[in-house]
Parts: sequence; C-alpha cells; structure tokens
Amino acid sequence: MAELVFFSGTMDCGKSTLALQMDHNHTARGRQGVILTRNDRAGAATISSRLGLRADAVEVTDDFDFHAHVVHRLSAGGRVDYLICDEAQFFAAEQVDQLARVVDELDIDVYTFGITTDFRTRLFPGSQRLIELADRVEVLQVEALCWCGARATHNARTVGGVMVVEGAQVVVGDISVDRDEVGYEVLCRRHHRRRLTAATAHASVLSPDVLPFEEQQA
Repeated sequence: MAELVFFSGTMDCGKSTLALQMDHNHTARGRQGVILTRNDRAGAATISSRLGLRADAVEVTDDFDFHAHVVHRLSAGGRVDYLICDEAQFFAAEQVDQLARVVDELDIDVYTFGITTDFRTRLFPGSQRLIELADRVEVLQVEALCWCGARATHNARTVGGVMVVEGAQVVVGDISVDRDEVGYEVLCRRHHRRRLTAATAHASVLSPDVLPFEEQQA
C-alpha cells in the first residue's frame, strides 16, 4: 500500500540531501516520480542540498493542487509512482490534504521533507497537518549541532548574527549569509531560550563583563 511519510528535522540536518538520494534510489529501480518544492534557497523550481547537489523540480505555489497535478499527468499518459516533496513546511494545510488523497485514491507514495517549527518554535501549518495525517513521521538521524556542540533542536532567525523573534513566519534565507542579512542558525533549546547565537556568544566571551571576578578586582 502507498504511504504518506513525513521526514522532519531542523535546518542543516540533511533533509534535501535525503530527498535527492531517495529520488535517485527509486529511479535506479525503474520507478518514475515527480520532485516538488517551494521556496528553495537556490531559487524557484529547484531542489538543492548544502552538499552541492541539486535537481529541477516543480515549484509549488499558493494555488497549486497536488491531486489535480498528478491526475493531469496520468490522464496525459504519464507514469507517476511517487512524489518527492521538499520544503513541505511551506505547504498549506489544504495542500497536505491533497497529498493524502494522492496516496489514498491514486495509490502513489508521497515522501515529504521539512522542518517542523519556525524561528518562534511554533508549528508550520504544513508540518502540523503532516503530523496529523502522515502514515509515518520520521525524525532524521543526522543531528545538526548548536554552536556549543549540543544537539540542535530549534531554528533561529538572525540579522547580523543577532537572534530575532518577531516577523513574518516565512522569510527565505540560509545558514550562511553575509553580515546584516536575514539568516538562520540552529540552536539547542537552552541557547534558543537565551537568544544566544554563535555571534553573540563570541561577543560575550570578549566582553570584560564576563571576566573572572578576581581579574576585575586586580
């Protein structure tokens, strides 16, 4: 039976790499699939990995209908054995319902990949609906690390290395950006709660306010 599977994790844990690897593995076994994504850091209609891998993809828009898209391909004589859906956190809840219809009514496997929560630790609508509907939710085993070396569990939005907690839920960015650009950093819960990024932690170490008490008295 076909499945709806949600592979989740923080940024920088290899979701897009796994998506491309899965597509390669299925293609190598003679299966034919469709890769779809939304708001990839590399631009529209592209799925990219931080390891340098990339592939063409169908860009998902606000009015995109997954079920209708697959039915159109099948009606035109095409073959669809599976869907690879990256950046699934950006899908609308209704679009996740459409993916469930693809599985249940068309017997096509759907593999989705995305982060669960935003920079405020709130669930993305697409991720929430996937957790509610998926046959399986798989947490990726490649652990992203906080700057302190602990397992990273939260995504932080930064501007010039400083964590921000207000703004639109969706702002496309990357973990490697120039100073003063909007970027992202993965943190452990402790440092996310303290809003302590790698840049601010480094600044704190250099500050005389954190020198040992004895040295301040000298």
